[in-house]
Amino acid sequence: NQIELKTAPADFRFPTTNQTRHCFTRYIEFHRCTTAKGEDSNDCERFAKYYRALCPGEWVDKWNEQRETGTFPGPL
Repeated sequence: NQIELKTAPADFRFPTTNQTRHCFTRYIEFHRCTTAKGEDSNDCERFAKYYRALCPGEWVDKWNEQRETGTFPGPL
């Protein structure tokens, strides 16, 4: 059983090698999607894969905490 590793596809909005904004945007897209379509929507899974591939785990943990406390800096 082969495990296939994939990362997020290239995105013209983020042409440089610094993927910080790409990571942050994908994280926001995922949470906007789940808000619009529900936590269990398969439509949102691709965004989850993208941000998990791009973002350091510490950032995601911090952002999740900020969302829970209402201090997340992004537009959700």
